Amino acid sequence: MSYITPLLPAYPEILLLGMICVIMVADLFVSDDNRFLTYALTQLTLVGCFLTTLLTAGIEPVTTFSGMFVDDLMADVLKLMLYFGVATLLVYSRPYITARGLFRGEFFVLALFATLGMMIMISASHLLTLYLGLELFSLSLYSMVALQRDSATATEAAMKYFVLGALASGMLLYGMSMLYGATGTLAIAQLADVILTGNARDPVLVFALVFIVAGLGFKLGAVPFHMWVPDVYHGAPTAVTILIGTVPKLASFAFIIRLLVQGLGAEQLVAEWQQMLIVMAVLSLVIGNVTAIAQTNLKRMLAYSTIGHMGFLLLGILSGDVVGYGASMFYAVVYVLMNLGAFGMILLLSRGGFEAENLEDFKGLNQRSPWYAFLMLLLMFSMAGVPPTVGFYAKLVVLQAVLNAEAWWSVPLATVAVLLSVIGAFYYLRLVKLMYFDAPTEAAPIAPRTDVRVILSLNGLAMLGLGIFPEQLLALCLSSIQLSL
Repeated sequence: MSYITPLLPAYPEILLLGMICVIMVADLFVSDDNRFLTYALTQLTLVGCFLTTLLTAGIEPVTTFSGMFVDDLMADVLKLMLYFGVATLLVYSRPYITARGLFRGEFFVLALFATLGMMIMISASHLLTLYLGLELFSLSLYSMVALQRDSATATEAAMKYFVLGALASGMLLYGMSMLYGATGTLAIAQLADVILTGNARDPVLVFALVFIVAGLGFKLGAVPFHMWVPDVYHGAPTAVTILIGTVPKLASFAFIIRLLVQGLGAEQLVAEWQQMLIVMAVLSLVIGNVTAIAQTNLKRMLAYSTIGHMGFLLLGILSGDVVGYGASMFYAVVYVLMNLGAFGMILLLSRGGFEAENLEDFKGLNQRSPWYAFLMLLLMFSMAGVPPTVGFYAKLVVLQAVLNAEAWWSVPLATVAVLLSVIGAFYYLRLVKLMYFDAPTEAAPIAPRTDVRVILSLNGLAMLGLGIFPEQLLALCLSSIQLSL
C-alpha cells in the first residue's frame, strides 16, 4: 500500500494516460465503419477521470512526486470543468468531423493528450512540471490544427501557431531559468519562501518576471501577445477551434495562480506584475472589443471577443486578493460555458462542404428554428454582459473585486472596463439583429443528433439559470481558491 498511496493525487492523470494507450492500440483494429467505438472509449475515459477526481478530492492540499504535483480543491474544480468541457465539445464536433473525414483515432488521442497536458498544468507545483504540461498541451494543439491536411488555411494556421507558440515557450523557459538563477530552486513553494526571506536577487527576479508574464500573455491571448488568436481561430477546423478557444483558459488561469500568486506573490513582486497586467488588461479590452466590430467572420469575431474577455479575467487577477482570484476563476468557468455554446452553434449550422462561420450565415435563424435562435440569443447576451444572464454577473464580480482593491488604478480601470463592455455589446447584439430581423440566406433544415440537441439546449439555458442563481458556483470558486492558497 505504501507504493500506491503516493500516487493517489495523480490517479486521474494515470487513468487518462493508460486509457490513451488503450485507445491508440484499439483504434488500430477498428474499421472506419466502427470508429464510433474510439469515440465511445474517449468519452468513457473522460467520465472515468471525472469520477476518479471526485473520489480522490479532498479539502486539504496533498502533494506527491517530491512536491512536484499538488492536488487541492482549486485543481479538482478546474479539472472537473475541464472534463465536462472536453466531453461537451466532442459531442458538438462529432457530426462536423465525420463530414470532413476527421473522425479518426488521431483526433481523439490528440484531444486526450491535450487534456492530460492541461491537467498537469493545473496540478503543477514545480516549474518543470508546469513547463512539461504546457508543452504536452501545446504540441497536441499544433498537430490538431494541421489535421485537415488538404486545407492550405489550416496548414498556415498551424505554422503560425507553432512558430509563435515556440517563441512564447522559449520566453517562458528563459524566465524560469532566471528564476532558478535568482532563487536556487524550481519548486513553487520554496520559490515563495526564498523571495519572502529576502535571499533572492531582486533585479534578476524582475527581469525574469517580464519574460514569464510575456509567456503567460501569449497562452491567454492577451494584447500585445494576441497576434496568433484571430488567424488560428479562423484557419483551424471549427472542431479544433472550439478546443483551442475554451478549456485551455482554465489551465492558463491555474498557470497564473500557481506561478504569479503562489510563487511570485511576495509584496515586493506583486506591484511589479500588477503594472504589467494592468497594461495587458486595458490593451486587451480596447483592441479586443473595438476590432471585433469590424469582423464579418464569426470565428474571427469570437477570437477578438476572447481577447476582450481575457482583459476582464486579468482584471480580477491584478486585484491581488483572494476575492479577485475567485472572481477571475468564476469568470474563466463562465467564459468556457459561453464559448462552448457559441462554437457549438457554428458546428450545428455547418455541414459537409459548408462552414457556417460568417455572420450572414445566421441571418433569419429565428425563421428556420426559433429554439436555436433563442439559445444563441442567450449566449450572445451572456457574452455582452446583459442581465439576467451569467455573463453579466461574471463581469460584475470582477468589477467589484477591482473596486475593492482600493488602489489608485481601481476606479479608472473599472470605468474603462464598463465603457468597453458597452462598446463590445454592439457586435454581439448585431448577431441577434441578424437572427431575428433579417431574411434567411440558407434554407437547409437544422436536424442535429439527439445528444447535440440536448446538450446544446442545456448549455444555452445554463446562461440564464446560472445568471439567476450564480451563488453556488461563485461560492465554490471562492472557497477553492481560499483553501488552495
